[in-house]
Amino acid sequence: MDDARIALVTGGNKGIGYEIVRQLGAGGATVLLGARDPGRGEAAAAKLQAEGLAVRPVQLDVTDPATVEAAARFIEQEYGRLDVLVNNAGTVHEWGVNPTELPLEALRSTFETNVFGVVTVTNTMLPLLRRAPAARIVNMSSSLGSLTRASDPTSAQYPVPLLAYNSSKAALNRITVQYATALRDTPIKVNAACPGFCATDMNGYRGHRTPAQGAAIAVRLATLPPDGPTGGFFEDDGPVPW
Repeated sequence: MDDARIALVTGGNKGIGYEIVRQLGAGGATVLLGARDPGRGEAAAAKLQAEGLAVRPVQLDVTDPATVEAAARFIEQEYGRLDVLVNNAGTVHEWGVNPTELPLEALRSTFETNVFGVVTVTNTMLPLLRRAPAARIVNMSSSLGSLTRASDPTSAQYPVPLLAYNSSKAALNRITVQYATALRDTPIKVNAACPGFCATDMNGYRGHRTPAQGAAIAVRLATLPPDGPTGGFFEDDGPVPW
């Protein structure tokens, strides 16, 4: 990776986001580690700085436009542009809840982070991304958002009853395509990444993959060459069916 590249990762203080920050930093980028809690962000950044990586903490709550705008002002003042945006921050509130009994507030809360938060951050950072020579936007999705897999009784995604989370990722996939289409005449590429079922606190560490393994596809999409794809949905083995 070009060592002049500036990257922002939301939800970067733990789990897959933390590993995305680490891998982008190891590739030579200056990485802004976005975190809702300033203390946790600073602690996570300090660990990566101790590894010799160029990482800086930035307070950023994707559900709070004021912090998003403040982060954009900071990036503009310090760097003048943004080369990579990884919309990683996400949430799930419904383990063990029957979809027919899900409280509406849980659906709203999930979409606030997983959908509206992505749009808020992307739109706010877009002027900075346009200033980069060839910016990349990566939206962290999930195979649970694949309607093709969800409707296939033989797939692992078929029986997973996470109404809010699954539908939020399906919406995020459509948003990814929409942005890619809107930006098709620019050097900016927009793609969705599926990290697989990784062991993180969001799922009680039940995943069979490590956060580092899950981060790899996001980093690959964040560093695509000029002839790379846009408007796609990818996992380690290639495209994920919509």
